[in-house]
Amino acid sequence: MTTPPVEILLVEDNPADVMLTREAFEDAHFPHHLHHARDGVDALSFLRREGPHVAAPRPDVVLLDLNMPRMTGLELLDILKLDSELRSIPVIVLTTSRAESDIWRSYNLHANAYIPKPVSIAEFEDVIQTLGNFWFRKVALPHRPD
Repeated sequence: MTTPPVEILLVEDNPADVMLTREAFEDAHFPHHLHHARDGVDALSFLRREGPHVAAPRPDVVLLDLNMPRMTGLELLDILKLDSELRSIPVIVLTTSRAESDIWRSYNLHANAYIPKPVSIAEFEDVIQTLGNFWFRKVALPHRPD
Protein backbone atom coordinates (compact mmCIF):
# COMPACT_ATOMS: atom_id res chain seq x y z
CA MET A 1 0.00 0.00 0.00
CA THR A 2 1.42 3.35 -1.04
CA THR A 3 1.30 6.23 1.41
CA PRO A 4 -0.37 9.28 -0.14
CA PRO A 5 1.78 12.41 -0.26
CA VAL A 6 1.45 14.79 2.67
CA GLU A 7 -0.08 18.13 1.65
CA ILE A 8 1.96 20.93 3.28
CA LEU A 9 1.15 24.62 3.13
CA LEU A 10 4.19 26.81 3.75
CA VAL A 11 3.20 30.36 4.69
CA GLU A 12 6.39 32.38 4.20
CA ASP A 13 7.18 35.77 2.68
CA ASN A 14 10.97 35.38 2.33
CA PRO A 15 11.84 33.84 -1.10
CA ALA A 16 15.20 32.55 0.19
CA ASP A 17 13.49 30.72 3.06
CA VAL A 18 10.92 29.28 0.64
CA MET A 19 13.71 27.94 -1.56
CA LEU A 20 15.62 26.56 1.41
CA THR A 21 12.49 24.87 2.76
CA ARG A 22 11.70 23.32 -0.64
CA GLU A 23 15.23 21.95 -0.92
CA ALA A 24 15.20 20.61 2.64
CA PHE A 25 11.89 18.81 2.03
CA GLU A 26 13.23 17.31 -1.20
CA ASP A 27 16.28 16.03 0.70
CA ALA A 28 14.03 14.57 3.43
CA HIS A 29 12.72 11.91 0.99
CA PHE A 30 9.13 11.41 2.00
CA PRO A 31 6.11 11.77 -0.27
CA HIS A 32 4.77 15.32 -0.07
CA HIS A 33 3.40 18.27 -1.98
CA LEU A 34 4.71 21.59 -0.72
CA HIS A 35 2.37 24.50 -1.47
CA HIS A 36 3.33 28.10 -0.82
CA ALA A 37 1.43 31.18 0.33
CA ARG A 38 3.36 34.45 0.53
CA ASP A 39 1.47 35.86 3.55
CA GLY A 40 -1.54 35.32 5.80
CA VAL A 41 -4.02 36.79 3.31
CA ASP A 42 -2.82 34.46 0.55
CA ALA A 43 -2.82 31.51 2.98
CA LEU A 44 -6.40 32.18 4.05
CA SER A 45 -7.46 32.30 0.39
CA PHE A 46 -5.68 28.95 -0.17
CA LEU A 47 -7.23 27.35 2.91
CA ARG A 48 -10.72 28.58 2.07
CA ARG A 49 -10.23 27.68 -1.62
CA GLU A 50 -11.01 31.15 -2.87
CA GLY A 51 -9.89 33.09 -5.94
CA PRO A 52 -6.87 31.53 -7.64
CA HIS A 53 -6.86 28.71 -5.06
CA VAL A 54 -10.31 27.29 -5.83
CA ALA A 55 -8.79 23.86 -6.65
CA ALA A 56 -6.32 23.86 -3.73
CA PRO A 57 -6.06 20.67 -1.68
CA ARG A 58 -6.77 20.73 2.04
CA PRO A 59 -3.35 20.79 3.71
CA ASP A 60 -2.46 18.09 6.21
CA VAL A 61 -0.28 20.62 8.03
CA VAL A 62 0.57 24.33 7.86
CA LEU A 63 4.12 25.63 8.38
CA LEU A 64 3.71 29.22 9.47
CA ASP A 65 6.13 32.13 9.62
CA LEU A 66 5.11 34.90 12.02
CA ASN A 67 6.60 38.08 10.55
CA MET A 68 4.80 38.80 7.28
CA PRO A 69 3.15 41.76 5.56
CA ARG A 70 -0.64 42.26 5.23
CA MET A 71 -1.53 39.60 7.83
CA THR A 72 0.96 38.26 10.35
CA GLY A 73 1.29 34.63 11.25
CA LEU A 74 -0.29 35.24 14.65
CA GLU A 75 -3.30 36.92 13.05
CA LEU A 76 -3.69 33.98 10.66
CA LEU A 77 -3.29 31.45 13.48
CA ASP A 78 -6.03 33.20 15.46
CA ILE A 79 -8.40 33.05 12.46
CA LEU A 80 -7.62 29.39 11.70
CA LYS A 81 -8.19 28.14 15.21
CA LEU A 82 -11.55 29.93 15.42
CA ASP A 83 -12.74 28.47 12.10
CA SER A 84 -14.65 25.19 12.58
CA GLU A 85 -13.61 23.97 9.11
CA LEU A 86 -9.89 24.74 9.49
CA ARG A 87 -9.03 24.41 13.19
CA SER A 88 -8.20 20.71 12.98
CA ILE A 89 -5.29 21.36 10.60
CA PRO A 90 -2.08 21.22 12.64
CA VAL A 91 -0.10 24.47 12.54
CA ILE A 92 3.64 24.42 13.13
CA VAL A 93 5.17 27.84 13.65
CA LEU A 94 8.55 27.98 11.88
CA THR A 95 9.98 31.44 12.40
CA THR A 96 13.10 33.44 13.19
CA SER A 97 11.50 34.89 16.32
CA ARG A 98 12.74 33.56 19.61
CA ALA A 99 10.75 36.12 21.59
CA GLU A 100 9.05 34.59 24.60
CA SER A 101 5.93 36.65 23.85
CA ASP A 102 5.67 35.12 20.34
CA ILE A 103 6.16 31.60 21.70
CA TRP A 104 3.56 32.14 24.44
CA ARG A 105 1.05 33.76 22.09
CA SER A 106 1.48 31.03 19.45
CA TYR A 107 0.72 28.28 21.95
CA ASN A 108 -2.08 30.34 23.48
CA LEU A 109 -3.61 30.47 19.97
CA HIS A 110 -3.27 26.65 19.80
CA ALA A 111 -0.22 26.23 17.58
CA ASN A 112 0.80 22.57 17.56
CA ALA A 113 4.52 23.33 17.72
CA TYR A 114 6.88 26.31 17.72
CA ILE A 115 10.23 25.87 16.00
CA PRO A 116 12.75 28.73 15.84
CA LYS A 117 14.50 28.69 12.46
CA PRO A 118 18.10 27.56 12.79
CA VAL A 119 20.85 29.82 11.52
CA SER A 120 22.85 27.29 9.46
CA ILE A 121 21.61 25.42 6.39
CA ALA A 122 22.68 22.08 7.88
CA GLU A 123 20.69 22.75 11.07
CA PHE A 124 17.68 23.86 9.02
CA GLU A 125 17.81 20.64 6.98
CA ASP A 126 18.01 18.66 10.24
CA VAL A 127 14.92 20.46 11.57
CA ILE A 128 12.98 19.63 8.39
CA GLN A 129 14.14 15.99 8.53
CA THR A 130 13.10 15.71 12.19
CA LEU A 131 9.81 17.47 11.51
CA GLY A 132 9.13 15.10 8.62
CA ASN A 133 9.99 12.00 10.62
CA PHE A 134 7.68 13.02 13.44
CA TRP A 135 4.75 14.78 11.77
CA PHE A 136 4.60 12.83 8.52
CA ARG A 137 5.78 9.35 9.52
CA LYS A 138 4.71 8.97 13.18
CA VAL A 139 1.73 11.24 13.84
CA ALA A 140 -1.77 10.33 12.67
CA LEU A 141 -2.98 13.47 10.90
CA PRO A 142 -6.67 14.29 10.51
CA HIS A 143 -7.85 13.85 6.94
CA ARG A 144 -11.19 15.16 5.75
CA PRO A 145 -12.67 13.88 2.55
CA ASP A 146 -12.95 16.64 -0.02
